[in-house]
Amino acid sequence: MIALLKRDLVLATRAGGGFGLAVAFFLILCALVPFGVGPQSSTLRPVAPGILWIGALLSCLLSLDRIVALDHEDGSLDLLATAPIPLEGVVAIKALAHWLTTAVPLIIAAPLFGVLLQLPPAAMPMLVASLTIGTPALSVLGAFGAAVTVGLRRGGLLLSLLVLPLYIPTLIFGTEAIRRSAEGGQAGVALMLLAGISAAVLALVPFAAAAALRINLR
Repeated sequence: MIALLKRDLVLATRAGGGFGLAVAFFLILCALVPFGVGPQSSTLRPVAPGILWIGALLSCLLSLDRIVALDHEDGSLDLLATAPIPLEGVVAIKALAHWLTTAVPLIIAAPLFGVLLQLPPAAMPMLVASLTIGTPALSVLGAFGAAVTVGLRRGGLLLSLLVLPLYIPTLIFGTEAIRRSAEGGQAGVALMLLAGISAAVLALVPFAAAAALRINLR
């Protein structure tokens, strides 16, 4: 499994569309928002939590089709299905590789983007914490969508339509945690609910994704 993780990290770096593209998209989105809604702090601060989470969500969405599609195209997926590693473990490793190459750079860069959107300094730790806790669910749900749509024509579009509704609970509680922290309120409940969603997704979704892969490989 460690070898598979290293392989996916190398492929993500060489094939393009990894952390560089995600961070660039996130930066462009955060830079364009002040032009659209106005540069005033009173205008930007109320929408900053939602914009930051939407930016992270869409940035993660950019590379989801690469989680399984490349292996399906070159036949590696058939070999992985017959390998001693459980297919559920393969899905989990691929989701981890996606999180490391896409979400982790976004988490590191998020405070800078928060400054662009006039997010209060007191909310910066909660921004990093909510993204750290919530983005694993985005990667795992993305792996499930990639498993369902693998081998389909225009699978990228279908993947987006399938995954985006599943992202909504994570988006709601991640945004709410930052908003409450920015307003000086208690964000613990929202953060715990976000952690609960991520824990449930990490525990259950790899099995569903593995079942979808088995069906598509028949």
